[in-house]
Amino acid sequence: MRGDARELGARQGVVVVKVHESLDAALVTAQNERTEEKNTGSPCERAGMATNLTVNGVSRSVPAEPDAPLLYVLRNDFELNGAKFGCGLAQCGACTVLVDGKAVRSCVTPISAVARSEITTIEGLGSPSKLHPLQQAFIDEQAAQCGYCINGMIMSAKELLDRNPRPSEQDVRAALAGNLCRCGTHHRIIRAVLRAAQASGRTRT
Repeated sequence: MRGDARELGARQGVVVVKVHESLDAALVTAQNERTEEKNTGSPCERAGMATNLTVNGVSRSVPAEPDAPLLYVLRNDFELNGAKFGCGLAQCGACTVLVDGKAVRSCVTPISAVARSEITTIEGLGSPSKLHPLQQAFIDEQAAQCGYCINGMIMSAKELLDRNPRPSEQDVRAALAGNLCRCGTHHRIIRAVLRAAQASGRTRT
């Protein structure tokens, strides 16, 4: 019985050693791949796949495939994290950015489709020291609860106010109909958009 126990223990020890050896080998391989990519560039860079994008007035080159979603490039490559991944199906609006002044869902927009366009993210609207009127109005009305949808709400509202300087409440409701807020702060969001427009003296009833 003791001999069987010792044999079982020895086998288990061998298994543990082999597992550790496999993990070590995998870690070394991953580290080597990262080092190679750092030295020689990513596969897209090596293949000469680079797309020029103009984001918030700055022209930048990104080594990504043409069908890469704009949202992924903004967040992962440019570290612009205002646009959020919500549904990935252009249904919730959390990923909204402006492309040539039009609100688009960046989660389903390939970068090849916007290579010659002006892209504006929420980071391009204002700064902590100088907020955009919409951003200030959302703060004043305490329109955000969890805040996840607010990027899309503000960017859609920005398109509305640029297109319709004197929106009615119904106009605001229609413009934001495609943006979802799971926290249910729609009334405060609508008030915030109207407040921003009113601050510029351009609302109507």
